[in-house]
Amino acid sequence: MKNKVLVEVLVPHLDKIYEVFIPVNRKVGNVIGLLMRSISELSEGTFVEDKNIFLYNAETSIKYEPNQLVKDTDIRNGTRLVLI
Repeated sequence: MKNKVLVEVLVPHLDKIYEVFIPVNRKVGNVIGLLMRSISELSEGTFVEDKNIFLYNAETSIKYEPNQLVKDTDIRNGTRLVLI
């Protein structure tokens, strides 16, 4: 899949890790929205969507800006991300 990457997303609020494909041609802010909706559904509403949630690189602690395209970041297959 050239237009998606497989990443691990750690959600500290739930103490869970999810493996998900994210599209590389979308802005990080859109991906955060997709992740929040998906995780909210998977957690049966335990995870609450919030406009103050950001995406970070788990290894480098880099905060991804919502206006960046995923393909313009260092997010690649196997990247570990944190959603807080």
